[in-house]
Amino acid sequence: MTVMLEATEQAAKPGYKPVDLDRYPAVDALVQRLGLGVFDRDTLTAPVGRNDCWAGVTDRGHPVFVKRLVGPEDDVRARMRRLRSFERCARTLPLDALRGPRLLGFDDAAALVAFALVEDARNGAELMVDEAFDGDLARRIGTAIGLLHEARPAGYQEFDDSPPTQPSVRLLHGIPLPMFENLSFGETQAWRLMQQDTELVRGVTRLREQEKRAPKVPSHCDLRVDQFLIKGEEFHVTDWEEFRLADPARDVGSFTGEWLYRSVLDIVTNRGDATTFEVELTHDIVLSRGAEKLERLLPIIREFWSGYRKARPEIDPGLAHRATAFAGWHLLDRLMAGSQRSARLSGIERAAAGIGRAALLAPHKFAATLGLDDSEEISR
Repeated sequence: MTVMLEATEQAAKPGYKPVDLDRYPAVDALVQRLGLGVFDRDTLTAPVGRNDCWAGVTDRGHPVFVKRLVGPEDDVRARMRRLRSFERCARTLPLDALRGPRLLGFDDAAALVAFALVEDARNGAELMVDEAFDGDLARRIGTAIGLLHEARPAGYQEFDDSPPTQPSVRLLHGIPLPMFENLSFGETQAWRLMQQDTELVRGVTRLREQEKRAPKVPSHCDLRVDQFLIKGEEFHVTDWEEFRLADPARDVGSFTGEWLYRSVLDIVTNRGDATTFEVELTHDIVLSRGAEKLERLLPIIREFWSGYRKARPEIDPGLAHRATAFAGWHLLDRLMAGSQRSARLSGIERAAAGIGRAALLAPHKFAATLGLDDSEEISR
């Protein structure tokens, strides 16, 4: 496979498009009830995603973001409860802890939640692609996640402590027919690859068992770099519907996995290379370039871990290895997300899945390589 290694890459911009708000009158009703006026339709946009969302400025000049949770009724109710739990938790968090945009209000009956819109912010994925996501930001994010994990707000024992659904051991043994009928061909390929991999199934089962025994702390549980909104020295994190008491290794592993995945994607770019050139991507070249690209991004993970450990000097002994395994799963999860949009799996997606598999099956070999150890002074 011959690939042109590009000198630059455009940042992945959010896919915004105007939305017909007349279909959802409860949105303007909520904003008006909050004393903010109604949306100015000329400013209204909506990011494409799992939920229905609207971002814009009201006729009274207030920037507002409204989300309508979409899905089965029971699932929507559970996600709304978790959002409310996080908001109760957020009131008592230290100033530097991980937090979301300012909550404005809820409409439970319409499954709506309104936040102050963070205007002119860039998301973490854009900064990552532009190579503007630096070590200082990574360290501050590590500290913020560590402070969230250390939080023990009043009544936190009542937070949802149910295990997150993914990775699903059940689905690795078989896909229910209604789900199977809605899979793309790429998704069918991806599930077949994983289900036929007995070592992987055992590895995921082992990780879920370790997760059950791990200490449970307040956790985001669905962390991705595109959920970080960065504006100047401040940052917020969106999408708190999966917030619960969970294994802290999930959040650490998700952040680490994002950078591991980035290093795989960079195999077919010349990001960090001196020149633009064409290469024949043999197996050996993929391995060597993958190692080079990962080495270039490791300082980000190490700074993140240093900030995390400064906020949490006492952690359970297995956290780093479980986080490494979750980082590996993150790459497999990315494979599944990409397969939804494609008829077949690309070579680079398969490479990412292979690296993720290796990290999940042998986290003790990868943890130090990824920088998830305490070999350096954590109080720098």
